[in-house]
Amino acid sequence: MKKRGRYAEEFKREVLRMAETSDKPLAELEQDLGRSAGLIRQWQRRYRIGEGTNGSLQPSEEREAEAEIRRLKRELEIVKQERDILKKAIQVFSRDQKL
Repeated sequence: MKKRGRYAEEFKREVLRMAETSDKPLAELEQDLGRSAGLIRQWQRRYRIGEGTNGSLQPSEEREAEAEIRRLKRELEIVKQERDILKKAIQVFSRDQKL
């Protein structure tokens, strides 16, 4: 079983900068660094280098959009449940008034 490595943020940041500035293909860069194929592309989809002096890794715009979609879906589900509860309450109260 292959152990999955955890990489320090500084390492990821440097690799992403190298990928942006290097003329080498990503596969060759991964091979030179001894990393698995597709790792740099995965990091590019996942992160972007923040602006400012520290240049910390931040979620990519795609990741932020995905998180927002998940949040909105959860919120929509809650609103639907609340709506269904109110519909049932209206039915119960209107039934009591007819008696």
